[in-house]
Amino acid sequence: MAEKPAVSRLNARVIGICVAAALGGFMFGFDTAVINGAVDALGDAFALGAGLKGFAVSSALIGCAVGAWFAGPVANRMGRVPVMLIASAMFLVSSIGSGMAFGVVDLIIWRVIGGLGVGAASVIAPAYIAEVSPAYVRGRLGSLQQLAIVTGIFIALLSDAVLAGVAGGAAEMLWWGQEAWRWMFLAASVPAVAYGLFALRLPESPRYLVARGKVDKASQVLHDFTGVVDVNLKIEQIRATLDSEKKESLRDLRGPRLGLKPIVWVGILLSVFQQFVGINVIFYYSTTLWRSVGFDESNALLITVITSVTNIVVTIVAILLVDRVGRRPMLLAGSIGMAISLGVMALAFSFATLTTADDGTQTAELAAPWSTIALVAANVFVVAFGATWGPLVWVLLGEMFPNRIRAGALAVAAAAQWVANFFISTTFPVFAEIGLTFAYGFYAFFAVLSFVFVLLRVPETKGKELEDMSEDLVVERRRSRAAPA
Repeated sequence: MAEKPAVSRLNARVIGICVAAALGGFMFGFDTAVINGAVDALGDAFALGAGLKGFAVSSALIGCAVGAWFAGPVANRMGRVPVMLIASAMFLVSSIGSGMAFGVVDLIIWRVIGGLGVGAASVIAPAYIAEVSPAYVRGRLGSLQQLAIVTGIFIALLSDAVLAGVAGGAAEMLWWGQEAWRWMFLAASVPAVAYGLFALRLPESPRYLVARGKVDKASQVLHDFTGVVDVNLKIEQIRATLDSEKKESLRDLRGPRLGLKPIVWVGILLSVFQQFVGINVIFYYSTTLWRSVGFDESNALLITVITSVTNIVVTIVAILLVDRVGRRPMLLAGSIGMAISLGVMALAFSFATLTTADDGTQTAELAAPWSTIALVAANVFVVAFGATWGPLVWVLLGEMFPNRIRAGALAVAAAAQWVANFFISTTFPVFAEIGLTFAYGFYAFFAVLSFVFVLLRVPETKGKELEDMSEDLVVERRRSRAAPA
């Protein structure tokens, strides 16, 4: 193997461009969580049943899956930065359209448009960050994506709480004769514009530039931002991996098992498990959830904001640990923590009592001490997820694929994540009607499966150069397990 290029001390400029790229994650978090404070109010405004309310909440995820699927091929043709600009424009259009929606049909359309931008950003941000980051800090810089996501969630929930508090409720009138829930959506236009302005100042990915024959520009980015000393050697390493096959297409992802390469299946299943543990139930429906265990709307919103702050703090902890501890140990620990906390939540809600409202809808209510136990368990779950599976899946998706299939494989894995997210978010109201014990028991089961999956199939990528990633990582993982001690 060729000697790895020496890298200077961590360049502040690479941190800056990674933070700017991660603003796509901020929009990701904001756009998907902003509906939390609005869901009950718009449900009343448009007279939505449980099924249609669930679809209105998760409709953006349809756009997310489509946006993620096409982001990789588009980024390979146009570049990483143009895709960020397109995503920014979609965020802006969606926020204004959702805030001015006349009914549930056009609200869903606007949410899908925003989802296209979210899906594109979910692919392009981790790919870009991985491609400009030095290997020895790539885990930390890659985790900025998840930090931006949870910060976006926090700001969305905080703005929801503030707007609802000023108006006296999400369904009450606020400014210019518009309900507070409409202003919750309109608030997303501010970070959408900021994301576009920051993206305009980003340099293009050096790996994309090399692929397009723009070696001088790639050399400048590598030297000025990534801190590579031997730029020529690095360029040759990039070129060798990019030239190993012809032009990339989704056909390159094909493999002998179920139509895809093993490393692509690992990425898909990482994405699916990240969603099937039910994390987005907490952030999409937590206000409704905490109202069901005895809190009024303002206190439920406050608890949701506190939960999102906890998520930010533990994500920072993950950033500090990921390049020291490694990806696999942290994922395994997270699976254990999630399985236990979700199991406790399932147990707690088995003691809930059902009450029937005047309109015939039923809600579960928890009395002490189970209401407190459920609240603590939910936050333990957020800690376990936020410190491990939240940031590390995005780190792995950004770095685990070989250069020649990275954008396409990441697009497929991210699309799978959004499909899984759509399923979980849409089915929660139905699961809740069956019983919250069933819902959280379902998520706990997949948390247990996620532990087994990581133990048997997920490779360690800590400290590896992107040029050293190969399609045989999964095979190497199997061999290392089979080797005698």
